[in-house]
Amino acid sequence: MKIAYFDCFAGAGGDMIVAAMLDAGLDVEFLKAQLATLGLQNLDIKITETKRCGLRALGFLPVVQKEHEHRNLKDITKIITQSKISEKAKKTAITIFEKIAKAEGTVHGKDPNEIHFHEVGALDSIVDIVSASIGFDALGLDKVYCSTLSLGGGTIECAHQLLPVPAPATAELLKGVPTIGGPGQVELLTPTAAAILTTMVDSFCPLPAMLIESIGYGAGSLESEKFPNVLRLILGQTADETQANTDSVCLLETNIDDATGELIGYVMEKLFNQGALDVFTTPINMKHSRPAVQISVICKTEDIHKAEQVLFSEGLTFGIRRQLLQRSKLARAFVTVQTEFGEIKIKTGSLGGKVVNAKPEFADCTSAAKKHNVAVKTVLDAAITAYKKRVE
Repeated sequence: MKIAYFDCFAGAGGDMIVAAMLDAGLDVEFLKAQLATLGLQNLDIKITETKRCGLRALGFLPVVQKEHEHRNLKDITKIITQSKISEKAKKTAITIFEKIAKAEGTVHGKDPNEIHFHEVGALDSIVDIVSASIGFDALGLDKVYCSTLSLGGGTIECAHQLLPVPAPATAELLKGVPTIGGPGQVELLTPTAAAILTTMVDSFCPLPAMLIESIGYGAGSLESEKFPNVLRLILGQTADETQANTDSVCLLETNIDDATGELIGYVMEKLFNQGALDVFTTPINMKHSRPAVQISVICKTEDIHKAEQVLFSEGLTFGIRRQLLQRSKLARAFVTVQTEFGEIKIKTGSLGGKVVNAKPEFADCTSAAKKHNVAVKTVLDAAITAYKKRVE
């Protein structure tokens, strides 16, 4: 399976995404031929080779005749629809623009169709988004992964006023996505890049297990002595299919020395109700030799906010540590077996298409044990026996 990993250690722009694709293997003449079907007047594409802090990278610069036309979502959709790029690329590009329109509409309190794209509707931004959409399709990617997004910091001058970084529309697009400030006090992630990545990325995570085939570097316009303003794109194949599946989760931890066992138990149950994958406690000693408890929560990245809200709102802590982790897991499935105590679900785990673990669902077993007034172990043994007979 062909996969891609965007390493956004210095943010990203739409032009950086396209440049990284070209450097990683996207055919530049094919891209130019596709863009020509948009019908944009006096469009020229300049590909340059440059360096950022000693790193070689490609630059992607659409050169268009200066204009003052403000386009809305309908205008942009018409340009894309009438082009001759692939249907998949058209759908991707339109989805990206719809996402931007929705974000801008939320920020400005307007209907998305009323938004005039005086910034992202400029021709160079249209070219960036359409080019990225063509690239995702042409590279034949089955899965797209991405690192935590570096945002930069400080403020930026926009059409209306001075705004904080990330810009309001960018922040709106990044809901549920792992982000971090820095490494510089400038805007490092543009709204265009935020929309492209949040549309196309399947998972924001550390570098997945993969066999690397090519690496591309796309240069941004910022020249800094402290960090290279480049976006790195890594293309390759998934590692040996006999290995376990991988995904990313977040580990939240906090130390507590002033809560009762009843309160901690209540909060643990509440965390599970909010989608936590696992919650556990560890006895520890804190300052002044106080006995304490460390609460650990494993959750999906999209559930980080909900889990933190529980810990904060219940008054347990003033701070929470976060770690983004990659985990390996067996491919899971459920089968139901018939026993003398009724139906019991069996959870199976497969590696390379072969079942290597099978376990009865404990809740089913306890329910059956109560109903038939027998020991839980008796039901567990009956379920495993029934499963073994089924697979034989």
